[in-house]
Amino acid sequence: MTSPRAQAHPAPDAESSSEQISPRRRNLIFVAIALGMLLAALDQTIVATALPTIVADLGDAGHQSWVVTSYLLASTIVTALVGKLGDSLGRKRVFQAAVVFFVIGSVSCGLAQSMAMLVGSRALQGIGGGAITVTASALIGEVVPLRDRGRYQGILGAVFGVTTVVGPLLGGYFTDYLTWRWAFWVNVPVSVVVIFVAAAAIPALASSSKPVIDYAGIVLVGLGAAGLTLATSWGGTLYPWDSPAIIGLFVGAAVALVAFVWVESHVSQPILPTRLFGSPVFTVCCVLSFVVGFAMLGAMTFLPTYMQYVNGVSATTSGLRTLPMVVGMLITSTGSGTLVGRTGRYKIFPVAGTALMALAFVLMSRMDPATSALVQSIYLVILGAGIGLSMQVLVLIVQNTSNFEDLGVATSGVTFFRTIGSSFGAAIFGSLFSNFLKTRMGPALAASGVRPDAVGSPEALHRQPHNVAAPIVAAYSESLSQVFLWAAPVALLGFVLALFLSEVPLREIHNSAVDLGDGFGMPTTDTPERLLENAIARMLRGDPGVRLRSIAMRPDCRLDVAGLWGVMRIYRFGQMYGTARLTDIGDSMRIPFEVLEPTFARLVATGYAQQDGDKMWLTPAGTQQVDYVYSLLLAWIVDKLSRSPNYQGRPDRQAVEVALEHIAHRVLAQRDWHDDTPSTVALPAVSGRPS
Repeated sequence: MTSPRAQAHPAPDAESSSEQISPRRRNLIFVAIALGMLLAALDQTIVATALPTIVADLGDAGHQSWVVTSYLLASTIVTALVGKLGDSLGRKRVFQAAVVFFVIGSVSCGLAQSMAMLVGSRALQGIGGGAITVTASALIGEVVPLRDRGRYQGILGAVFGVTTVVGPLLGGYFTDYLTWRWAFWVNVPVSVVVIFVAAAAIPALASSSKPVIDYAGIVLVGLGAAGLTLATSWGGTLYPWDSPAIIGLFVGAAVALVAFVWVESHVSQPILPTRLFGSPVFTVCCVLSFVVGFAMLGAMTFLPTYMQYVNGVSATTSGLRTLPMVVGMLITSTGSGTLVGRTGRYKIFPVAGTALMALAFVLMSRMDPATSALVQSIYLVILGAGIGLSMQVLVLIVQNTSNFEDLGVATSGVTFFRTIGSSFGAAIFGSLFSNFLKTRMGPALAASGVRPDAVGSPEALHRQPHNVAAPIVAAYSESLSQVFLWAAPVALLGFVLALFLSEVPLREIHNSAVDLGDGFGMPTTDTPERLLENAIARMLRGDPGVRLRSIAMRPDCRLDVAGLWGVMRIYRFGQMYGTARLTDIGDSMRIPFEVLEPTFARLVATGYAQQDGDKMWLTPAGTQQVDYVYSLLLAWIVDKLSRSPNYQGRPDRQAVEVALEHIAHRVLAQRDWHDDTPSTVALPAVSGRPS
């Protein structure tokens, strides 16, 4: 193990660079990151309430679901690539390029004159949006010190979650009061601000060594997912199910996915290692995540269509009426994560969640034009609660049951399946809706005696006399109700699979406070080390841990609290700036020099530090005290982990402890060591540094 003394002049890295960024500049960087995240997450849901109007304007209702699906597919595929590009090219460049892609896609969407152009532009948006989401999270790790990272990640996650609420409302507002094109043009001014702030504020941190990128895996999984989505979207609408085009898409997708499995088992750094599926827990969680995504985006895409065509409400009102579903998701996703952290039991949540989803879809299939808004809201709360009970817990389960070296890919794997499920949900819901509506629309138009273009939009339909509009409203109601009924077996399949989910003890390290972004499964390509660092940052934030007061009270400690504090300050500023100066220490703490000087003078007098004017450095005796605190901090972290039966004796224990040594050193250099109150934290008995 390397001692802090041996690391007196470490090579500059992202962590040391983050310490040299002033708080003001860091907050400016965070504003750019948060705005970028807002844009990327918002465009997953903002079009839902605008879709009926878009279809009425551009036509080609068969491609309605692809306005959502193309964005999700593109963002999912680019997620696997952009994390590695950030490693090699630098996060700043990738973030700026992602925003440029996004704004070009937004402008193209706003100018679209056909559904095909809109779908292509949405895919371009998705490339930028997926890259922004992943790079934003990685930038937090590079510009924010470990001790503050949990707070910033929590705010970023909240932005990701809140957009689920805001998206449908904004989409409805723009559609009603401006034009649906403003749902895309609104991104342009915000993107310009993000580009300029990012260029001015984000440091061009040195890139790490060139990573190995699994290009073949990325291409093959993209082709397989796109082929299956196209087949399920076009089948029965543009082409018969038994047509050569649909059969060819299914066969091509199957070949691509088989090749993907082969490639992933042979490359050195796969994007989704096949060995993960050797764990029944991981496999079941991936399938359940697919079901959750299927239900969430499938329902959110077509609920506004139901409300606008059947209930005759405006786009804005339809956005408001979807809020009960989001509220149900928000409450149960954060609540279930907190309960899992406290109890260590998780199986009941996906079991109950999938059961509630199946029940909600059955209830929604019974809706008709006479169903009141209150009853609709109750059904949507049930659906949202079911989705929320599963969403956060699946991420927790995978992170707590995967080997250390697989933490990053396992987490992104579950997120990947949820997003693919969302794509399939939107595509299959759309295909079913088109098929069901086609069989009913002909007789409905004949009964109404109107031309199709006279009822092509919700507004036009509900301007007709009741006896004219009623058959067409019934056609929409019956078609969408049948779609919801067909979604129930998918949720029921999830319920059956959840019954087979094994419940194993969870590691204590992840049983921490749940952020809103965790509940909504924010995508990540973090390395295992970064995930572990974030978890320890939360653990340190929520636990008194190692306090200088409790260390100073130990019989083997040679310094009092003031002396330990002074030694740690000299060490920390030496690590950050190469030289510790009393004026810098005083300025950072906003403490007058005259107050600090007696403490540091006593350290010099007792042989723990040396001084040359304003400069100070530690003597071997002072470095020994830093080593002593370091060993206690590391022992405390290891002790916290080793209390979990799932961690004790695991084959990856040595790898985890090596990572913890590095993390403990960072915490030692970064920690403020405020010790205003007595601590009664029990520290493990340590004589020397643990091995």
